[in-house]
Amino acid sequence: MNRHSVTEKIITAKVAQGILWADVARKVGRSKEWTTAACLGQMTCDAQQAEVIGELFGLTAEEQKWLQVVPYKGSLPTAVPTDPLIYRWYEIVSVYGSTIKELIHEEFGDGIMSAIDFSMDIQRQPDPQGDRVNVVLSGKFLPYKSY
Repeated sequence: MNRHSVTEKIITAKVAQGILWADVARKVGRSKEWTTAACLGQMTCDAQQAEVIGELFGLTAEEQKWLQVVPYKGSLPTAVPTDPLIYRWYEIVSVYGSTIKELIHEEFGDGIMSAIDFSMDIQRQPDPQGDRVNVVLSGKFLPYKSY
C-alpha cells in the first residue's frame, strides 16, 4: 500500500458513489480546492480530516494514515502535460509566465509568489457567449534576502 493506491481508491469510490468534491470539502471543513488536492495525494491531512475522508470513501485505518503522510508533491506524469486541460495551464505559463514574472517583480521587487502560503478559488462565471472558468490564485510574496 502507498499514497498512490489510496488516491486511486478515493477516485474509484468517488465515481461509484457520485460524490462531489464540494460536498467532501464541506464535511472536511476546508475549501474544495485544498480538499481535492488532499484527496488526490498532494496535501497532508490531520487525523480528523483523514477520518472524515476515510468515512466518506470507505478507507481503512491504515489508508487514513497515508493521508497524514507528507506527500511527494507533483502529480504530473510527464514534463509537458498531455491532458488537454492541464496542457492549457502549461500553455498559459509558457505564453504569459514572463509577463507575470515581470509584473510581480515591478510591483513587489525581487522574490517569488509562495505556493506554500497559498490559496486558490475556482468558480463558474456565467456568460451568454459560453460560461467562463474564473481562477484566483493568491500566494504570499517572499522576497529574496541579501546576505
